[in-house]
Amino acid sequence: MISKKGKILVTGGAGYIGSHAVKALLEKNYEVVVFDSLKRGWKEPVDLLKKKYSSLDFYKGDLKIFSQINKVFEKEKITGVLHFAALCLVNESMEKPADYFENNVFGTLNLLKAMRRHQVLRLIFSSTCAVYGENQYLPVDEKHPVNPGNPYGESKRMAELEIKWFGQLFDLKYIIFRY
Repeated sequence: MISKKGKILVTGGAGYIGSHAVKALLEKNYEVVVFDSLKRGWKEPVDLLKKKYSSLDFYKGDLKIFSQINKVFEKEKITGVLHFAALCLVNESMEKPADYFENNVFGTLNLLKAMRRHQVLRLIFSSTCAVYGENQYLPVDEKHPVNPGNPYGESKRMAELEIKWFGQLFDLKYIIFRY
């Protein structure tokens, strides 16, 4: 459970899933901070929500730049994070694998470093079923072997492992969704 005493940071909060999460949080009276590069997200949904809810702040920034995400933690009283920011196109990841590893793995690492620096210990991570690769059986469950078949799935799996280690070493409480 994320406390309502502080703000919830939603990375990728201007994207499709992220903006819906922002709306749901605001409807439940949470104070929300959106951090998004707007390279794949849209500012319009955030602007519409900001008109209706005064408890929404927006920062344009890139998770690959530690100082930008760290500044948000310095300015805001963040108590939990929903991490949706990612590049997420399988075909594109096959053409531009370095972009996916840099954005999804390095960006997540910068987020985790900022969270640790500011003692924020609650995270919900939006991963993907692409970490499983080819289905070994159906229905796929959490016990299914992971064997990503593309750089997108691999980058999300690597981000999951970063989160796991921060949880193990620094008491980060996390949930990972693989939809």
